[in-house]
Amino acid sequence: MLKLLAGSYFIVITERECVGSYLGHPVYKVSSLKTFPCDHSLQSTPVEQKKLESEFTALLHVAEKTPGLYFSYDVNLTLSAQRLHDLGDESKLLPLWRQADPRFLWNNYMLEVFIDNKLDPYLLPLIQGSFQNFQSAIGKDILDVTLIARRCTRRIGTRMWRRGADPDGYVANFVETEQILQLNGYAASFLQVRGSIPFLWEQVVDLTYKPKFEILKQEEAPKVLERHFLDLRKKYGSVYSVDLVNKHGSEGRLSEKYAGAINHIAGDDVRYLHFDFHRICGHVHFERLSILYEQIEDFLKKNGYLLINDKGEKILEQCGVVRTNCIDCLDRTNVTQSMIGRKMLEAQLRKIGVFGEEETISTHANFDESFKVLWANHGDEISIQYSGTPALKGDFVRYGQRTIQGILNDGFNALARYYFNNFSDGTKQDAIDLLQGHYIVSVSRDISPPTGKGGLEAVASFPVAFSLILIVFFLAIMSLRRSQYDLKHLVFSFIWAGLTIALTTFVRANGRMFCNRPRLHKPQR
Repeated sequence: MLKLLAGSYFIVITERECVGSYLGHPVYKVSSLKTFPCDHSLQSTPVEQKKLESEFTALLHVAEKTPGLYFSYDVNLTLSAQRLHDLGDESKLLPLWRQADPRFLWNNYMLEVFIDNKLDPYLLPLIQGSFQNFQSAIGKDILDVTLIARRCTRRIGTRMWRRGADPDGYVANFVETEQILQLNGYAASFLQVRGSIPFLWEQVVDLTYKPKFEILKQEEAPKVLERHFLDLRKKYGSVYSVDLVNKHGSEGRLSEKYAGAINHIAGDDVRYLHFDFHRICGHVHFERLSILYEQIEDFLKKNGYLLINDKGEKILEQCGVVRTNCIDCLDRTNVTQSMIGRKMLEAQLRKIGVFGEEETISTHANFDESFKVLWANHGDEISIQYSGTPALKGDFVRYGQRTIQGILNDGFNALARYYFNNFSDGTKQDAIDLLQGHYIVSVSRDISPPTGKGGLEAVASFPVAFSLILIVFFLAIMSLRRSQYDLKHLVFSFIWAGLTIALTTFVRANGRMFCNRPRLHKPQR
């Protein structure tokens, strides 16, 4: 439930789909959301408020398309298997929303009215992320493997509009990923996390393909980073931070800043490793991630995973986590996390006695194929929520090798990301901020409608600018082709070419004029 200027609105799940089970309890995916007004007070509101209300309700219609929402009536999806097992008896009796980890409770803000009115039967915790599941036979054993991702709501948003960390240390695109194995009454769980480089930085959308990285308030970087890792240590224990960004260029500046800041807190509980993914693995040799695994193997063995026997007793527990990042924490990150998840699943199967000492997932073709699809679908779903497209490099995760079709798909998805970043993600970011309570609508606030833009900004549009560039470029080519017959056409070629360069330069310099910018400027929460 959300309150806007003229009244309140219900956001209702109208369709659901059962996608599997989490520790024996059914899990549902939201197939459809719909917004309903709770009253008709809009009819009696002033004209200016009606205009503003229509803008806000338009954002709610954007929010109806929110992907990757999951819920269960019986188990708290915001908690990992280890945290669920460690809940005290009193906590287990509480309603699900009271048990929930607020970081991953997607509808936390929207439940406040119900909480205030003690309407527990209507409180249904949702997470945003991914839920994938498959079963496979190995000999006489039937294995059930689940992969669940939980997106943090503290700095939630879209790719170019949410980068880095906020002053409290919460980072963009922070995702907790849990891989669960169940067979013969045993349950094993392994957690990984991903998240943006944890200090203040941004990329301002300006129509360039890769906007420049801007590091903000550099003097605050150590404090922000320290808060971030303190929070991780409280929740997960020891942390091994694996940084996958390029060592050179603009990414290198961020990596250098990250390495310098983390050195102040590095020790037994916090470790840092830079692994230049693109230099070492290139675009096809992802098997070289074995070099990375060799460097973190001791940490993984020491900090382990959760293992519960057929009597419900905890035999092992996970006391540390690998934190992985690249720039977007999508493509390189997902390839790397799938490799780590594979290694840990193999270790669990050896521990339980299903695998022999030298046996691997790759030796079982059907199991191997299902495992690859599991992680590929997981990566695609997380990527769609942050960037608008499936993950790049997904063909390697899905098939174990790079393919021509996969490389072509990556090119198409890269162009689609460029479009979304510049022309639709601003509105989507507004809708997210409205749902999460990061922007609270208030009648008492200065809510005068946006002033009309004059001059060029009133008619500025990327399609128009792009069309002009193409027309002038075409004229330059035509004149150049005819210049061999007439000197006049050669002169015109230079004129048209000059206009093409001037127009292109102008569009780049005034990129923000053409971009879709969010209208909600004042975070209130």
